[in-house]
Amino acid sequence: MAINFIYPQYEVVRNYDRCISCRVCERQCANEVHFYSPESQKMLVDESKCVCCHRCVSLCPTRALKIVKTDHTFKENANWTGKTISEIYLQAETGGVLLSSMGNPEPFPVYWDKILINASQVTNPSIDPLREPMETKTFLGKKPGRIERSADGVVVPNLSPQLELDVPIMFSAMSYGSISYNAHASLARAAAALGTYYNTGEGGLHEDFYQYGPHTIVQVASGRFGVHKNYLNAGAAIEIKMGQGAKPGIGGHLPGLKVDPDISKTRMIPEGADAISPAPHHDIYSIEDLRQLVFSLKEATSYQKPIMVKIAAVHNVAAIASGIARSGADILCIDGYRGGTGAAPTRIRDNVGIPIELALAAVDQRLRDEGIRGQVSVVVGGSIRNSADLLKAVALGADACYIATSALLALGCHLCRSCQSGKCNWGIATQRPELVKRLNPDDGSQRLINLVAAWDHELKEMMGGMGINSIEALRGNRLMLRGLGLTEKELAILGIKHAGE
Repeated sequence: MAINFIYPQYEVVRNYDRCISCRVCERQCANEVHFYSPESQKMLVDESKCVCCHRCVSLCPTRALKIVKTDHTFKENANWTGKTISEIYLQAETGGVLLSSMGNPEPFPVYWDKILINASQVTNPSIDPLREPMETKTFLGKKPGRIERSADGVVVPNLSPQLELDVPIMFSAMSYGSISYNAHASLARAAAALGTYYNTGEGGLHEDFYQYGPHTIVQVASGRFGVHKNYLNAGAAIEIKMGQGAKPGIGGHLPGLKVDPDISKTRMIPEGADAISPAPHHDIYSIEDLRQLVFSLKEATSYQKPIMVKIAAVHNVAAIASGIARSGADILCIDGYRGGTGAAPTRIRDNVGIPIELALAAVDQRLRDEGIRGQVSVVVGGSIRNSADLLKAVALGADACYIATSALLALGCHLCRSCQSGKCNWGIATQRPELVKRLNPDDGSQRLINLVAAWDHELKEMMGGMGINSIEALRGNRLMLRGLGLTEKELAILGIKHAGE
């Protein structure tokens, strides 16, 4: 007889004085937590299946439900915590690698929260964004080192292809397969309305979304899923994915249970087959190899689109960035260790990589020191949670930021971390038709538009308070930042002074 060593992580508390056995919770739960017992004529639960997605709580018409973290505990031990013990029990039972969704949840330092913003007072007056112009438009791409003029003095248009963003925010890579058709539709519509871009991820581009091409970044990853000439020419830019923050150094894996006919066609793989992208690009083993792919993609698109390279934030990220800037790439994207994912080995997600704040500062300084900062724009992601994080990232040297988890939260994600199961109760990380339809793309796109509009308003207010009226003047302006509770080494890497200096 098998013994279940693991007590459920969550408990479903039902107020039977309020519960009317309407069975809404049963119908809404894809994990089959709730069920009706004819014998007792009551709703019962199997708490071992609960992922704390809050769908039942949100839709219960009588507010009869709540979900609480269990107070069941193991004997206290600072080294062998309950989480550690439970993970060993689970692996002893299954023999499998632990998989997790979304970003690193461990209590490592969040440097955004240890950085403060300076404000104008007397000698440098603040700016009122409601009455004075504020510029948050930005352009991504290689910038010429000097202005060229013809013999008669006319400026020579020598600017490389650029991405024009009305706001310094883009929706990061989330593949069709890892998220639903309706989630992709929400992102695409919102990007078009906001004058920015969304990234297809490594799953190709559904034919319905070619209409959003001017606001689409198409990705070329190691698996080359869905990559063909029309795909490359459909987007406004092409991103070569070398790595991502949630799982540096390894490839991707979309379970076959998520590969329905539409995804099979889009990714150009058999229906029901696992989509496994290898860890390395098998044609890239050096910066010279990367340069060859960069220029192959430029050739394929007649040099009309900027080429982006996405890497994970790792310990030698500054040196890697220097090589990428010299490879011919127009935009460098860096993903920090708190970046989200549809699925990653838990050990890698929680232990590999470095914070985006430190990686960004190190990269920006290295490129400036080498005199090549203008050769590449820098985009960062990996837990940009609000407009203050966005502002601090730009002040540390970013040209723009990617958001993904924030965007999913705007769509209704509750961070229940069960994306890999395909049972997303909110219609986001699933391909099951009855679940996908729970996310209305009209509502989803409007919520994304609202989020970015709110951030843009807050960004302008903070910039106005700093006495700065444009993103250009904010970029790399570390004098406007101060650290709080940081070591001398941390301050040195970030390139900022301590509060009070």
